[in-house]
Amino acid sequence: MSNKEIGKRIRELRELQNYTREGLAEKINISAKFLYEIEMGKKGFSAKTLYKISRALSVSSDYIMLGKEQDGCGKEKIVCILEKLEPRQTDRIRDILKILYEMCDV
Repeated sequence: MSNKEIGKRIRELRELQNYTREGLAEKINISAKFLYEIEMGKKGFSAKTLYKISRALSVSSDYIMLGKEQDGCGKEKIVCILEKLEPRQTDRIRDILKILYEMCDV
């Protein structure tokens, strides 16, 4: 768990979600320069900043720090994807999930 590895994960998540460095920094209320230093592994950050980053990127703090989710995590990713969908798409996803749920022996 090095600062460089943590910063690389943050940068990859940011780019995957189409955030600019400035956009993510503004969302979590830090400077773009500080975010750059975090992503390059030059600076560490507080638990509060970790919380803000993980919420903004819809991942657990475990993933940012360790590179893996704990069992039962990952719901944030689903929510993040669903929030980006149009209402029509959300309705279709809901219908598909309902069918899958009914197929399970619940």
